Parts: sequence; C-alpha cells; structure tokens
Amino acid sequence: MVDILVRRGSVVDRPEATAGDDGARTHRVAATLRWVRGHLGLVLSGLVLAVAVGWAVAPTLFAPGDPLVGVPAEKFQAPSAAHWFGTDNLGRDLYTRMVHGAGLSLTATLSAVAIALVVGSLLGLLSGAAGGIVDSAIMRVVDVLLSIPSLLLALALVTALGFGTRNVAIAVGISLIANFARVMRSEVLRVRHAPYVEAAHASGVRWYTVLARHVLPNSFQPVLALAAVEFGMAVLAVSSLSFLGYGTKPPTPEWGSLISEGRNFLATAWWLTTLPGLVIIAVVLAAQRLGRHVGRTGTR
Repeated sequence: MVDILVRRGSVVDRPEATAGDDGARTHRVAATLRWVRGHLGLVLSGLVLAVAVGWAVAPTLFAPGDPLVGVPAEKFQAPSAAHWFGTDNLGRDLYTRMVHGAGLSLTATLSAVAIALVVGSLLGLLSGAAGGIVDSAIMRVVDVLLSIPSLLLALALVTALGFGTRNVAIAVGISLIANFARVMRSEVLRVRHAPYVEAAHASGVRWYTVLARHVLPNSFQPVLALAAVEFGMAVLAVSSLSFLGYGTKPPTPEWGSLISEGRNFLATAWWLTTLPGLVIIAVVLAAQRLGRHVGRTGTR
C-alpha cells in the first residue's frame, strides 16, 4: 500500500498535499483581496476603461439596438430600466447612442495620442541626443507650441484642415506633440550619460544603435505614463471639438455631439447632457489615475 502511494503520488492518495494546496490557494486569494482593497481606485479605473474599450470594439454586444432609429412615441423619457440613459427628442435610446459613439470618439483619441507619442518622442530623442543647434531649434519650436493653449491650437488646426473625425484627431495630436517632446528630451539627457551608454560608445557601437538599444528603451517609461494622462486630456479635446461641430456629421453619434444635441433641452431633459458628460468625466479620471500609477511604478 505504501509503495502504491509512493508510485502514484496523487493528491487523492496524499491528504496532506490537498490541505497544503488549499492553504496556498486561500493565501493567494486573501493576498489578491488585500491588493484590491489597497488599490480600489486603480481597479475601478481599469474597469471603467475596459468598459469604454468594450463599447468601442463591440458596441452591438452592449447595445444591440440601432442608434439612428427612434420611437417618436417614447421621446424625452427619463432614465429607467427600459432606457438606462433615457431617450432624446426623436425617441432614440441615449445609452445605445453613447455605446455606438464610443468607437468614433475613442478611435480619434487613440489616433491623436499615437500621433503625439510618435512625433513628440522622435523630436525629443533627436533634440536630447544631438544637442547644440539642433536641440535649440527644436526646443524653440516646442516652446512656441507650449505657449499656445492646446485646445485653442487644436481649434485653429481643425479650422484649417476642415471638418471630420480624422482631422479632429490630427489637430489634437499636433497640439499634444510639445508635451511628449519635452518629457522625452529630459529623459534622454538623463540617460545618455549613464555608464552603460558611455560604455557602449567606448566599445565602438554606432550612435543610432546606442539610441535604439539603450537610450530609447530606458527613456520611454515616463513617456508612456504621460500618454495615459494625455489620453484623458485628448478625450476632452476631441469631445470639445465635436461639441463645437467639427466632428462627424449628425445623426452619427459622437460623445461631444451628443452633449451638443442635448443642450437645447437642458431644462426639460437634463439626462441628455448630464449622463454623457459623466461618462466622459469617468473615462478622463480613469485614464489619469492609470497614468499616475504607471508613472509611480516607473520611478521605483
């Protein structure tokens, strides 16, 4: 019998192993619960962003209705179990329009942040690595961009480019380039004199290889944290330009345009502006909370 227990070595044949596994599992669950309690804000922020991304990726999964079709007999209905966010002046379900509008709003936001991240990081990397006249010239351009409020700059650019969600994304992206360039430049200046970078130069490694293998990877963490924070600001900028009418044309739903449509009925249908505004605020705060966490993690 002992030989069978030794050969098989199963959990069923060794009750003490089962007890040990149960204890370890209980310990892991307790540790996870403690972490969740200690980082409740971070968990809630992740859930908010996950829901927003889910709306953008699979809107029909969350709201299978048609966002463009309404029931006139059900217009101006307050939020209820049948219509979570109420209905608008044409009887269209506002929750369905918010869900289907997330795709355009978040796509424009991600595009804007991607433009700012790539262009700004390259400018900051070139400025910090080259130094001299190149650094001075790039930083003077960056200073000019920083002297103009980002929303005002985006408004001027989208006026020149024309209406449309794509042009809104480009305008907002350009208005955010200066922030990424400044952060990347400061990190490159910090990293380029590190011992491992100087050792790579001394060993004969080419300058662009040193930048790609050593300087850029070790300078990118704060830039990623800034991207998470700027994502929230980009949501506000894209929604603001959409609110002003520079985004996609009605009746296609977009978060900013939904607030713009509801402002005419603010006295009688408060939910048409309040609920979309609360969703935008939640996404912005969640993105900034996540960005602060990434920034703190990167500095440890």
